[in-house]
Amino acid sequence: MCIYWGVLDKPLSWVGSSLEAVRGFPAAARRVAGYELRRVQQGLMPSDWKPMRTVGPGVMEIRLHTGQEHRVFYVARFEEAVYVLHAFAKRTRQTTQADIELAKKRLSAVQRTRRRL
Repeated sequence: MCIYWGVLDKPLSWVGSSLEAVRGFPAAARRVAGYELRRVQQGLMPSDWKPMRTVGPGVMEIRLHTGQEHRVFYVARFEEAVYVLHAFAKRTRQTTQADIELAKKRLSAVQRTRRRL
């Protein structure tokens, strides 16, 4: 955990290729994603979000509108970290089944790892 200006933050844990995906976003989307994830680390809600119950309990979607649409799926309900499950550019109105399935697999991996600790 990090202490930043008196606030205790949860660390980010990047699952799979989620960090590389965010690094591949355009600069404006990276900046907004970083800001929103920082809010989540501090226990706050992102500015624009929705629950992703189709992925799993507690999974949320950060919605980034920067000329292009980008999304970041995360789960923050665990005490030890905020797990960033998936990040991608959104090209259609509906989230593709492939993106949902990938996030589900990564959530399952997080849950399996947590059980072993």
